[in-house]
Amino acid sequence: MSESFLSVEGLTKEFGGLRAVSEVSFQVDHDEMVGLIGPNGAGKTTILRLLTNILKPTAGLVRFKGETVTGKKISHVVNRGIAATFQVVKPFRHLPVLANVMVSCLSPRAKKTGEWVKTVEQRARDALEFCGIADLALEPASVLSHGDLKRLELARAIATEPELLLLDEPFGGLNPAETALIARSLKRLHKGGRFGRLHSEGPAMLIVEHKLSDLMPIVDRVIVLNFGEIIAAGTPEEITQNQQVIEAYIGKGVDRLVS
Repeated sequence: MSESFLSVEGLTKEFGGLRAVSEVSFQVDHDEMVGLIGPNGAGKTTILRLLTNILKPTAGLVRFKGETVTGKKISHVVNRGIAATFQVVKPFRHLPVLANVMVSCLSPRAKKTGEWVKTVEQRARDALEFCGIADLALEPASVLSHGDLKRLELARAIATEPELLLLDEPFGGLNPAETALIARSLKRLHKGGRFGRLHSEGPAMLIVEHKLSDLMPIVDRVIVLNFGEIIAAGTPEEITQNQQVIEAYIGKGVDRLVS
């Protein structure tokens, strides 16, 4: 696996006397979709916030495409090619859905790598269409359902033209139909389908998710956290048979682990 794409080395985060993440190291290659799972409180969201520099690590560092991005401004991380979505969606609630995505299209990275044969508005509309909410473009974000807000969050992230997409529970709170739509969109995006077209390569993804039955079919590899430490890593099939992982999920059987 390449060390020049995403390399996490000894990442540690302490909040007072609590160690939320303890010496976590892993890599994600440019062509991977990786799941990051674990019981509640395992440290998954904290890791995503450390990767994007929302939080400052107590120790350790993050390298992206050979550059140490730890300690850099969030805007630098985004313009380097990392975008993220989080559990709590915070759009510009009083702006139209379309304007929310246009803001992302105006980022320096999107300006540099985006298709300037198209207007910013058209590129934003393309992102909304890709995520299945183009019909809501002129609605204020404040009226969107939880599922549509999740899709808006994804549209805003992909509009920055990321090479690495970090997703914090993208299926959380969604019904089965909405979950299936997002899962298909993520898989298509990763394979190179963006805004209705095909590119040679889509972004790598690191996905935090509790809905394991929806996550496992779309990822190549799974990393398991418990109490801030990695306890297992492997293919979805290997992880669902791992006794330590099963025990971490409070003794659930394998069939329930992915149900």
